[in-house]
Amino acid sequence: QVQLVESGGGLVQAGGSLRLSCAASGRTFSSYAVGWFRQVPGKEREFVASIRRDGSATYYAESVRGRFTISRDNTKNTVYLQMNSLKPEDTAVYICAAGPYFLIQPGTYDYWGQGTQVTVSS
Repeated sequence: QVQLVESGGGLVQAGGSLRLSCAASGRTFSSYAVGWFRQVPGKEREFVASIRRDGSATYYAESVRGRFTISRDNTKNTVYLQMNSLKPEDTAVYICAAGPYFLIQPGTYDYWGQGTQVTVSS
């Protein structure tokens, strides 16, 4: 069992930066790939980025590639999402998830956090 807690969200102006954290409980966190997703009311959950269990590979949605960076520190049981050059369309609840593979489909992840709100003003 893995429990995930996100933090670091907030209100930022367009062009600004935020770093989100996803802290996990459980000794086996390093056995899981982690993905970040985002959701806006009335829309489907959208894949943002994912990272392999050992951090050796990452994958990004086209909409964030070059602006966002996902990383992890397994000694701290934490995954990060550094978000730069933020745009108003990045406004959403950002949610982290853990699963066996770093895929883009939400259904491939077993554990989910509650999310943290990111609001980007124009």
